[in-house]
Amino acid sequence: MAQWCQLQMLDSKYLEQVDQLYDDSFPMDIRQYLSRWIESIDWDTVAVQDSLATIRFHDLLAQLDDQHSRFALESNFLQQHNFRKIKRNLQDRFQEDPVTMAMIISRNLKEEQKILACAKEAEQEGEGTVSAMVVEKQKLDNKVKELKDKVQFLDQMLKNLEDLQDEYDFKMNTLKNQNELNGMSAKELEKEKFNTARMCIELKQKRHDVVSFLSELLNLTQSLIQDLIDEELPEWKQRQQIACIGGPPNACVDQLQNWFTAVAESLQQVRQHLNKMLELEQKFTYENDPISQKKSHLENRALDLLKNLLSSSLVVERQPCMPTHPQRPLVLKTGVQFTVKLRFLVKLHEFNYQLKVKAVFDKDVTEKKGFRKFNILGTNTKVMNMEESNGSLAAEFRHLQLKEQKLAGNRTNEGPLIVTEELHSLSFESELHLNQSGSPGLHIKVEAMAMPLVVISNVCQLPSGWASILWYNMLTTEPKNLKFFLSPPSAKWSQLSEVLSWQFSSVTKRGLNQEQLNMLADKLLGAKAQRNPDGTIPWTKFCKQSANEKSFPFWLWIEGILDLIKRHLLSLWNDGCIMGFISKEREKALLSDKCPGTFLLRFSESSKEGAITFTWIEHDVHDKPVYHSVEPYTKKELSAVSLPDIIRTYKVMAVENIPENPLRFLYPDIHKDKAFGKYYPKPSETPEPMDTDVPDIRGYMKTELISVSEVHPSRLQDNMMPMSPDDFKALKQYVSPRDIDAVMDLQDFVPQMSSEFPDEN
Repeated sequence: MAQWCQLQMLDSKYLEQVDQLYDDSFPMDIRQYLSRWIESIDWDTVAVQDSLATIRFHDLLAQLDDQHSRFALESNFLQQHNFRKIKRNLQDRFQEDPVTMAMIISRNLKEEQKILACAKEAEQEGEGTVSAMVVEKQKLDNKVKELKDKVQFLDQMLKNLEDLQDEYDFKMNTLKNQNELNGMSAKELEKEKFNTARMCIELKQKRHDVVSFLSELLNLTQSLIQDLIDEELPEWKQRQQIACIGGPPNACVDQLQNWFTAVAESLQQVRQHLNKMLELEQKFTYENDPISQKKSHLENRALDLLKNLLSSSLVVERQPCMPTHPQRPLVLKTGVQFTVKLRFLVKLHEFNYQLKVKAVFDKDVTEKKGFRKFNILGTNTKVMNMEESNGSLAAEFRHLQLKEQKLAGNRTNEGPLIVTEELHSLSFESELHLNQSGSPGLHIKVEAMAMPLVVISNVCQLPSGWASILWYNMLTTEPKNLKFFLSPPSAKWSQLSEVLSWQFSSVTKRGLNQEQLNMLADKLLGAKAQRNPDGTIPWTKFCKQSANEKSFPFWLWIEGILDLIKRHLLSLWNDGCIMGFISKEREKALLSDKCPGTFLLRFSESSKEGAITFTWIEHDVHDKPVYHSVEPYTKKELSAVSLPDIIRTYKVMAVENIPENPLRFLYPDIHKDKAFGKYYPKPSETPEPMDTDVPDIRGYMKTELISVSEVHPSRLQDNMMPMSPDDFKALKQYVSPRDIDAVMDLQDFVPQMSSEFPDEN
């Protein structure tokens, strides 16, 4: 079944995660109507080839034109309009940069796969392993349901009270008129007066019950609002922080909206019930009437609760992000547009188009000396509405950008922090005016704040800026601590290791395993400390000081490898072909008992830009292991020849300058053609053998790029026919080293014999 069809069958909590993937940079309408075509393209490959990305971009525009024609045949004017607008927006955004579009589509497809996998895993776990969080959410659901039920019960109580009061009023008037007409006997009159007096007592009791019940209802409401504002909202914001730095996708904003909206609706109904109680009081009151005594207190309390709820209801649903770098939110470059989306968690129709939100930069920054100052350009005010956001009350700022204020005599580096450690704030302000008949007018100021931002002026600062965002969101939940890097805390390895793994799993299908993390722990903590999850790493060691006496910090090394994977090694990394992070000592230990020609792939520790090498094992004439590592391949080499092709054609100039390929088995024992065969050029793409003396029709000799290494001085063993790992183990177990040499010599001799004495038949 197609991926998009599978997604649409999921529960709403997963569909909400899908919804968060799509915005105006790549609307969900395209994903819906062109799903089959989109899923037929290898967007990972497209995202690393400019020419191919351009072709696919124009293919997409053609697909949009075809779909527009279908809408025309169906007379679907609305979708015709939408698709014309979508096409214009795509051309404006990606015409000059189609690779970015391919990266967005590739990322979204991978995130969809993660959502499907998460849903499948949750389904397999079943109801028996419901997490504590789900239990807590169920409790809150029950509490909200209890509130709704109580509001409905209060409504019924008021109706009964009104009926009783009307009946009492009727009897009093009737009794008065009959007394005037003397139409009743004394006994009947006495009985009627008694019944009326008893009704008055019942009426007073019901009034008291209504006021008491309303007070209890407001207590429950206050408890619920406290749960939402003090627990659920901060918990959601913390999950959003984790999602921003590559962790599990943030979810439950729709659930949060449902809770906020349900409580607000209940409070609005309570305020209407208070108006009804005021009407009943005006018709009938008496000394010590509980409505007269308590109404002002109850009205003020209900209004305060509603204000408290609404003032906390504006949230940043999608943090500020440049569309060109969708996986690096909160790092903004001057002069580059960024987007940010807000949501008002109370979804009531009376609030639609009532909230005009304004974006403000560095509003509460008190320390301005030495810190850079910026102006917001673009449309910095938006009106929140339900029509543009799948029914939620939201506003999306799509064309904001920052421009630094160049003040005379001010240099940008005079502050106490470097540019990429300087945190800034982006806040959003609005006012809500709402009048309700018979109730005091509602005037509330609401505000939301994005997570702290890093503002860069050159894209080369992006890696360091992202490191600051990682460190901040990993170690604090305080949204206003803009001086965090004046004295940044250290991180525990247990925290940092998880975040490092997220950096890989967020852009690929594979995070870091324990073996890889152990190697990274060695680099940061030393071999003796790497098993201690509470070992601490200071900020300077992570991002500022050189690692292992190299001329670049640890994080920039990781960033270079991430970029190398995304550009040239994505499929190999996803398939688990690359061991990647492994020390040279551990590398030798793993290969030591493997058959000759077994190799593994690891990342170079000496390249800031990211490089990969392979190491293979051989055995000398004394059966001692000999290890060889090729000079690491960088982005430059891998742009010319893919790594599978390098492995396929790699040669070592052995004895008498006879080239041989020493690579036979990918660790632990996978034949290299089985491991990498699907990446080799297809037969139609492979150059046919030809007489090198005969040029092609253009007058050129055909060539193929092949990596060749000179023979290593320690390489004493002659060329050897491939031997399987099982055969090698058998030799190691049952045959002496001297006999092994003889067998190897025989293997060398056999192919020579067969070539010198061909079969006469």
